[in-house]
Amino acid sequence: MRGIDRGDDALPKLRCLPPHPLLASGAVMNIHHLELFYHVARNGGISRAARAMPYGIQQPAISGQILQLEAEIGAKLFERTPFRLTPAGDELWAAVAPFFDGLERIPDRIARRLQPRLALGAAEFILSEHLPRIVDRIRAKADGFRLGLRSGYQQQLEAWLLEGQLDVAITPVDRKPNPALRHAKLVALPLVLAVPASSGHRDAKALLSDRLPANLPLISLPPTESAARLFQAELRRRKVDWPVEIEASSLSLLERYVENGYGAGVTVDRPGLALHRGLRLLPLAGFPPLELFALWSRTAGELASTAVAEIRAYARDFG
Repeated sequence: MRGIDRGDDALPKLRCLPPHPLLASGAVMNIHHLELFYHVARNGGISRAARAMPYGIQQPAISGQILQLEAEIGAKLFERTPFRLTPAGDELWAAVAPFFDGLERIPDRIARRLQPRLALGAAEFILSEHLPRIVDRIRAKADGFRLGLRSGYQQQLEAWLLEGQLDVAITPVDRKPNPALRHAKLVALPLVLAVPASSGHRDAKALLSDRLPANLPLISLPPTESAARLFQAELRRRKVDWPVEIEASSLSLLERYVENGYGAGVTVDRPGLALHRGLRLLPLAGFPPLELFALWSRTAGELASTAVAEIRAYARDFG
């Protein structure tokens, strides 16, 4: 059977590094001798190296092979008593140490890369407040995986799932999930209006009865976030004009600004929020809740399926 001549262009192009000065002389060094020199230099002497070697070898054998290496190079590599590298030994150490140091780390690096990877995406408050406990549950069922985390809103997370950058996402949903993805509703969280505890406002209905609640600046998440979209849609339905004056990138930042007296903000009622002493939470009766969904690929593997099962179990316990 005739071979196929692919020409020189089909060969991989190799980038050649300039030779080390010790190799430029034309000396051919035995890699085993170089390894022995590495251990001698690292441990500070031949006798110490013999005790620390990863395999059995006697001190006379090390001495003899080091002498051969010195003969190959044509220079003495170290003073024996007290131990001290010569200039030639320093130069050789600088050349071989990075190589042999790197060899010791390769098995762990390969083992880590062979571990399956689970990429999870979620809204910021889920990542910070809930995902650590969810990950603990997943690890109890499927230990030994690398974890990747990304925050985002519904459209971003759906795009990353479709591109294969994420395995599972947990996100508020205010529009129908992408039909190319599988989904499951987890929990519905009520929206609440957070006001400074020092303010006189105690009733969201009274506050929103004005066409323009101008006496209190509105702090909001970006308009791409589901909580902001739901709140503004209901304000429009009620013909209440309350423009956003401060846009916060996360619920934790929004709540901090409310605590500091910068205005009122729409947030999600959840465990722990009422512990903020600087906040007063006003129920938003008649406003739609924030629905959290799990989203995942229709071709999800075993690890992603385990993650979905544990996320759903956590949501049931949470609810």
